[in-house]
Amino acid sequence: MGKSAEETHPVKAFGWAARDQSGLLSPFNFSRRETGDEDVRFKIMYCGICHTDLHRIKNEWGGSKYPMVPGHEIAGVVTEVGSKVQKYKIGDKVGVGCLHYMIRIPDNLPLDAAAPLLCAGITMYSPLRYFELDKPGLHVGVVGLGGLGHVGVKFAKALGAKVDYRDPDQMQAAMGTMDGILNTVSAVFPLVPLIGLLKSHGKLIMVGASEKPLELPVFPLLLGRKTVAGSVIGGLKETQEMIDFAGKHNITADIEVIRIDYANTAMERLVES
Repeated sequence: MGKSAEETHPVKAFGWAARDQSGLLSPFNFSRRETGDEDVRFKIMYCGICHTDLHRIKNEWGGSKYPMVPGHEIAGVVTEVGSKVQKYKIGDKVGVGCLHYMIRIPDNLPLDAAAPLLCAGITMYSPLRYFELDKPGLHVGVVGLGGLGHVGVKFAKALGAKVDYRDPDQMQAAMGTMDGILNTVSAVFPLVPLIGLLKSHGKLIMVGASEKPLELPVFPLLLGRKTVAGSVIGGLKETQEMIDFAGKHNITADIEVIRIDYANTAMERLVES
């Protein structure tokens, strides 16, 4: 006879969960297994709210399973380590992001403002590195100054780039001057003006995901051998590299700290933004 759920998962836990695709969050009691030899247990102190959470709790991308406790920008402090764990100790500041693996958060970064870096930070840092927009003196544009964009500006500047975030009526003056552009906007809008901002061999990197197809004329790409590419988060090693870089340069997200019982209102604000 197999073990009961209470025997296999004896540790009581609590969160706020969505029960269906309405996305409404409410208190939820559940249980977890005991800490294993290679496990690390930590107390969650802060968790960022991301637009991806909204998509998932409302099943807008399909495949959501309920009940669902959302959140992938998690920061806290280690409370227990397994007997075979050597990398972490009780009291360490740690975080868990999209990949669901743990990274160490530098001591000088506040947990609340570091938590969003586990999604927004790596989403912007990774393409800057991969597409070689991390060289001092390069001219880099960021489209959209929301959760992703404002962090991208901070990382690009720390990497030595000249960062541009112009109003639409100022774009004409920047035509043909940019080495790369990170587009964080998830709405449908014309890409040709952004391509026009690029120098020859310039790169337009899409990190915002529109639910509807975007129109991409080919001719503007041919003139100047320009590139349009996409990027989403990064690997575990790169995420640790990102947070260490953030610690070295004192990069944090601009945040508003809320109580958990305000989460549904915060989700509504995301819909409206």
